[in-house]
Amino acid sequence: MTSDVAIHDFGGPADGPVVLFSHATGFCGWTYQPIATHLTDRFHCLALDYRGFGDTPLPDGWDVDWWEYGREALDVVHEVADGTPILAFGHSMGGTALLMAALTDPDAFAGIVTFEPIIFPAEGLGGPAADGNNSNPLANGARRRRASFDSFQQAFDNFAAKPPFDNVDPVALRAYVDHGFFLGEDTKVHLKCTPEHEADTFEAAGKHHFWDRLPEVHVSTWVYCGAFEAAQPAVIAPRIAERIPDGHFEQFTEFNHFGPLQAPARFAELIGTVAAEVGLSPDHR
Repeated sequence: MTSDVAIHDFGGPADGPVVLFSHATGFCGWTYQPIATHLTDRFHCLALDYRGFGDTPLPDGWDVDWWEYGREALDVVHEVADGTPILAFGHSMGGTALLMAALTDPDAFAGIVTFEPIIFPAEGLGGPAADGNNSNPLANGARRRRASFDSFQQAFDNFAAKPPFDNVDPVALRAYVDHGFFLGEDTKVHLKCTPEHEADTFEAAGKHHFWDRLPEVHVSTWVYCGAFEAAQPAVIAPRIAERIPDGHFEQFTEFNHFGPLQAPARFAELIGTVAAEVGLSPDHR
């Protein structure tokens, strides 16, 4: 851990190039272990839990600020990199936090791979961006989220049976359930990330105003997205890539916003390809 931020080591050569996984809102670092399992033959893979997610505690009275998530990401990068630039993969909020970190210290990164980062222009997308009047549908949905189940298996079966988790890879869903819940003294399992904290994070998504600073991100960045859907993060992904000086864009229409969890092996392949392109591979260190 760096201060009280949890870092999870998924394995790989201790002296190998580092790949760091940065999770989406509501998830935790372990959710991406199924991607890492395809990479640990070549890379040292790690992940972090942002404040209030997974195993990183949420301090009493802490107000959600996405720039703080960016600072947490940079602290972790500095701790795990040992002065060597790393490759980082960020999903949704996790991609935004990594790009914020790169704004402060671009030399810490060999490259950044993102999937549908949450960065909106001033006009927003007509849905995900917070508007200050409690009409954010993602936040409202998070507050209604069921937070407790009788067992880990009941939680898994509940998620697997309905959208948006019904087309998530079962191994990725199992990783989320096993590490995103804890066993309480009441013998029930409970979400580590409370519905209220998840909702607060969604509401803060439209308040960081990072869009205007994207041209200042001087790190090679790959922005991937799934199918375009109205008022969803995929629609803005091409414009994000255009605003980053060394930005690259590619779309995979077979995926939705949960793409990395739908096809872990495919995303491991993408990460490996980018690692080779930026010269961060066991043979090019």
